Amino acid sequence: MTDLKNKVALITGGSKGIGYGIAESLLSEGMKVAITGRTESDLDKASGELSGKGEVLTVRCDVRSMEELEACVAKVLDKWGSIDVVVANAGVGHFASIEDMSVDQWQQTIDTNLTGVFFTVKAALPALKKSKGYIITISSLAGTNFFAGGAAYNASKFGLTGFSQSVMLDLRNEDIKVTTIMPGSVATYFNDHVPDETDSWKIQIEDIGQMVSDLLHMHPRTLPSKIEVRPSKPPSK
Repeated sequence: MTDLKNKVALITGGSKGIGYGIAESLLSEGMKVAITGRTESDLDKASGELSGKGEVLTVRCDVRSMEELEACVAKVLDKWGSIDVVVANAGVGHFASIEDMSVDQWQQTIDTNLTGVFFTVKAALPALKKSKGYIITISSLAGTNFFAGGAAYNASKFGLTGFSQSVMLDLRNEDIKVTTIMPGSVATYFNDHVPDETDSWKIQIEDIGQMVSDLLHMHPRTLPSKIEVRPSKPPSK
């Protein structure tokens, strides 16, 4: 996929954070980009900011619903006729000890971060088989490093990493590539954080965007199937 111009990407959770950074990078390559989100106001804001950079479609969609994802895929295909790249990025985080973790927090985390990726891949797969496309899932270093208070998040990201690698093996003979990116600390709005100058040591969203572009430009004989990425130098404690 060395020439990305006019290729079509679908990015879940693309209205801000990592998904937004990836959208910016792919638009700069001349791609057509559809982004999803659950909040109309966030989508409208992102659309206003991104529309001057290329062709953008926004779709309100909750990845916990297979029906909404199927409708989303249909909208993208109706507008542009194909899907070449899917970035399964939408995610949430609830952090608490097992004593304090509510059933609703557990289910929301698993349903969004893990089942939501399954739904995303499943809904887009027929289109990706036609385009011989690329699936990129956004996992986390929490998908290989467990920590106290991370029962739900660790479970979702460990599961997502395993899911992505298994799907990679399922689909590589179909000429569909699958990569999971596992970032450490990123300067985003995740878990109600508001990025500011104190986040300068963290990975920036444009860094992940550049990584996705680089993956798409890589020679097709080579597949970086799992990528861990972390800040080069965290602040001293």
